[in-house]
Amino acid sequence: MSDFFNAVYGFVKSVPKGKVVTYGDVARAIGAPRCARQVGWALHCNPQQGVIPCHRVVFADGSLTSGFAFGGIDIQKAMLVSEGVEVSEDYKVDLKNYRFLSF
Repeated sequence: MSDFFNAVYGFVKSVPKGKVVTYGDVARAIGAPRCARQVGWALHCNPQQGVIPCHRVVFADGSLTSGFAFGGIDIQKAMLVSEGVEVSEDYKVDLKNYRFLSF
């Protein structure tokens, strides 16, 4: 596993329940600000489902991903809601209320 992937996984593990970050937030936090898509790929390859909370990572506009690797968008929504994150009917999270980091 690459150092990049390990950095992604390490940071995402630090995101607390009830909070979300964007792919770009993760990229900036690990010192690779132009690598949001690669963050997505790393999370798609998540080797520790349930340990690395990739469901807490959303798009820049707060949208959930239709390609959530562990069951689809409705599973991602259910996981976030179970942690106290409100998700709208159109599958968006209000980043002003639930974002873990602000850059």
